[in-house]
Amino acid sequence: MNSDVEIAGDLLAVPHLLPPAPEHPGTVAGYAGLVRALAADRSAWAPLVRYDPTLRWYHRLRTGPGYEVWLLSWLPGQGSGRHDHGPSSGVFGVLAGELTEHGNGSRVLRPGTVRVFAPGYVHEVVNDGLEPVVSVHVYAPGLTEMPMHCSVGPAAARDARRTAI
Repeated sequence: MNSDVEIAGDLLAVPHLLPPAPEHPGTVAGYAGLVRALAADRSAWAPLVRYDPTLRWYHRLRTGPGYEVWLLSWLPGQGSGRHDHGPSSGVFGVLAGELTEHGNGSRVLRPGTVRVFAPGYVHEVVNDGLEPVVSVHVYAPGLTEMPMHCSVGPAAARDARRTAI
């Protein structure tokens, strides 16, 4: 670095001195930033949302090199079932309403909450509330599988023991 060089004025007014903004995120922090940017831009997602009384509704918002972004809506009582995302990592956030995630414990996810998970992470996401929920999910690489898992609560373990006898 040359210490005898000084730049006066607004550095942002000299765009050739700044690195170009990446067109697509390529890191977990970049994906989390994408989720936050979408959450902040309601006009980008709100007109697309639909609600399906029989199934969770979903819409692919965009794809990029090595990732895809999905918009989901959840009516009261709708859930994902226990699942993982195969070889994909993920970042998801709640845009409107509240979701409950059951994985390693349970947690309520409110607007502004961003969750990151690694491949193989098993969880279930449910709208336990009385209001519809909208969330956004980024998967890298793009989602190719979503293996379902049986519940492993005390009742399921008891039933499994009975079946084995």
